[in-house]
Amino acid sequence: MKWEKVKIKEICSEIISGGTPKSNILEFYYPKEIPWLKTKEVNYCQIYDTEMYISKKGLEKSSAKLLPVNSVIVAMYGQGNTAGRVAINKIPLCTNQACCNLIINNKIADYKYVYYSLVILYDKLVSLKNGGAQPNLNVGIIKDIEIPLPKLQMQKKITSILSAYDDLVENNQKQIKLLEEAAQRLYKEWFVNLRFPGYENAPIIDGVPEGWSMVKVGEVIKYEIGGGWGEETIDEKFDNPAYVIRGTDLYGLTHGDFNDIPYRFHSDSNLKARKLIDGDIIFEISGGSKNEGVARTALIRSNLLKIFSEPVMCASFCKLVRFDSLEIAQYMYDTFKYLRECGKTSEFDKKSASSIVNYRWKDFLMQQLILLPNEKILTNYNRLAINLYNQILCKSILIAKLVEARDKLLPKLMSGEIEV
Repeated sequence: MKWEKVKIKEICSEIISGGTPKSNILEFYYPKEIPWLKTKEVNYCQIYDTEMYISKKGLEKSSAKLLPVNSVIVAMYGQGNTAGRVAINKIPLCTNQACCNLIINNKIADYKYVYYSLVILYDKLVSLKNGGAQPNLNVGIIKDIEIPLPKLQMQKKITSILSAYDDLVENNQKQIKLLEEAAQRLYKEWFVNLRFPGYENAPIIDGVPEGWSMVKVGEVIKYEIGGGWGEETIDEKFDNPAYVIRGTDLYGLTHGDFNDIPYRFHSDSNLKARKLIDGDIIFEISGGSKNEGVARTALIRSNLLKIFSEPVMCASFCKLVRFDSLEIAQYMYDTFKYLRECGKTSEFDKKSASSIVNYRWKDFLMQQLILLPNEKILTNYNRLAINLYNQILCKSILIAKLVEARDKLLPKLMSGEIEV
């Protein structure tokens, strides 16, 4: 079925870019009154909150504009594959100048239909980027993008099918967030506030409960090795296929976003030394930005490895870290997450003029002290923590399957190949 094509500008009541209040004027950012969106948050999603807020004065004194709910937001530039990604805001917000914001004329077009139309046009948008060292999109390019436009009733039928998948994805993402918060509370209660089972009768000397110990991180690690990158194509030496998890992939492993992990070829010896197994931890040691740092982690479990058709390893900007048991691995994963959250890992960032952050890994292993609980407490803790983490992974894998199914259906619905 063929539908009439229209330009984006023909179905919008307004198209605006955002703005950034001057960062050196504190009153433009405090009090935190209005959500302010950055392009890195535009990632095929519905936006219910933003990392940053600005004040009403910041909005008034900048080119930022308040967007109504259900605008379609297109990232025009940003690091990596950001430019061309889209999102929908479910709260009134403003954006930085790197976003093109489409306020859809709802008498002509359904905002979700426009969103899905742009999702499948990502490659086309990327091909239209222009500029110097880092090509970008601009408002003019986006205005002239053409999409097929059936009648409004048909648009709504199509989006109702696709939205069913997205609603399930969103539900599972919310459940993952709750599970993560529960895991964080559990760790902090037992090992930061020291309110573990039996704490009332446990003598504590210099912050260390009786029977526990204070050890260096390196003392509990059985094996560690840097990752590898391999080759893009197979040859006589590099003939072992494997998926390579980068630092930028670590968040996605527990949030259903791991379908774009690169697939490369490696020598036999490199893969044998680096092949990930159940209970390994990936620790990022390079590649982060000055603002975000490094030290992101992921705990690898067997059910996660099973979704990949070939062996899995980590990239050269990461470390593979292995322990004597899964119980220690789960505890250390939660410890690493806590250390990053409270800023302890950033103390080992290597000072550099570069925008890339590297890590003083050996210093971290030899200088960072951690509490190591006794065997009974560790066993009781892991009975709870491992269950929470496995639930997170199961929901993450389900999200990936839902996204894969939706993405197979998406182009067929949007082209009219499948009638509804």
